[in-house]
Amino acid sequence: MAAAGDGPWLDDAAGRLVRPFTVSDGRTRPTVELDLMSQVMATGATPFGYLGPEHAQALDLCRAPLPVAEVAAHLKLPVAVTKVLLADLVDCGGLTTKPPVSDHNPTDRALLEAVLDGLRRQL
Repeated sequence: MAAAGDGPWLDDAAGRLVRPFTVSDGRTRPTVELDLMSQVMATGATPFGYLGPEHAQALDLCRAPLPVAEVAAHLKLPVAVTKVLLADLVDCGGLTTKPPVSDHNPTDRALLEAVLDGLRRQL
């Protein structure tokens, strides 16, 4: 039985019923440059073309700006797959993106410890 809100793609006992890379049609390279901390946000425009369920979920998540890493965590997909989905949405006008806020030093010990603490809570 699917968990509440997960739709037919997840099963409580079996896990993900569809391999992650089938979600992106086997594509591994996004058409837009994105890194883990790139911010993505829905434009409010109706995207043209077909959207899969993961595309729709990503759009719903991105009503407020979110980093790519957080979108991947919410979608329970690998970052590489998430980047392809988000790039699809940028290409069709559904999302806008901006580089990460550069006031953080990526080697800042406090920042790295906060990330590690967050990862430990997820496990």
